[in-house]
Amino acid sequence: MKTDKRSQRLRGVLPVIPTLFTNQNTIDIDAQKKVVRFALKHGAAAVVCPAVASEYNFLSLEERKTLVSLVVNEVDGQVPIIGGASASTVDEVLSAAHDCLSFGIRHLMIMAPKSLGKASAKHESFFSEISRQLSEDTEIILQNAPDPVGAGLGIDALIALVKSNPKITYVKEETLPSGPAITALIRSGIDHLTGVIGGGGSRYMIDELNRGALAAMPAVEIVDLHVAIYDAYSQGNHDHARVLYRNSLPLLVSQLIYRMRLTKYVLDHRGIANDVVVRAPLPEMDEFTRQDIDTMLTDLQEVLR
Repeated sequence: MKTDKRSQRLRGVLPVIPTLFTNQNTIDIDAQKKVVRFALKHGAAAVVCPAVASEYNFLSLEERKTLVSLVVNEVDGQVPIIGGASASTVDEVLSAAHDCLSFGIRHLMIMAPKSLGKASAKHESFFSEISRQLSEDTEIILQNAPDPVGAGLGIDALIALVKSNPKITYVKEETLPSGPAITALIRSGIDHLTGVIGGGGSRYMIDELNRGALAAMPAVEIVDLHVAIYDAYSQGNHDHARVLYRNSLPLLVSQLIYRMRLTKYVLDHRGIANDVVVRAPLPEMDEFTRQDIDTMLTDLQEVLR
């Protein structure tokens, strides 16, 4: 694996910035700025937008550009930004990618699309055409997301795809189980692969770090707890990291069901006032669910201080 400057820049916790909508179903600009500041305040090593947790597939290309512009302005060079450019066609990917590049972003996260199935050859062609039209210094973070969101490539197909494309310098691996794929990628000896990033909401963070993942890419609502886990682990205090990790799991189990709705609810409770509006078709949280989440947040107060 590489140990150049690029790999140093993408270590740590890299939270995905959600898209916060008003009750009028428009981007809530004020709340959006606050959530970026929240991520920076609590130790994000980089921020990501727009990705699945940003509801990117429910945003127009113009809304995606608006979101990226806002994030770039708020970050103001403090940490790297990973631009989400996932889409189902080459042209749509390139449109989103060029918007990100126009703001000076050089790391693009692109999902292996579900529409291409699981055959490596189709994905190799897809990413080859995209890479051919990107600037030389652009790096791709290949997102391998499970069905029904992404293609959920198997280990052999994933390694073949990465080997075929020198612009793919990172992989965000979140098929289940993610661990064996992370191990296989790290052991594959691909010269241009800088590192592997854990996904899946950081529900498997310790296992991913044990296997050599450089970074974690969760949603943003408990970024401070995820940073504390990562820092403790990196400093060799693995027992404390595991204690902190266990504290994160009740909330992350609920997040697996309610996804962005839970993220926005928790952010609202943590001072990022928003209307908790989602565009993705997600289950509603009833009174009992909200009470349970409130109890989890109370339990976390001491940990999050």
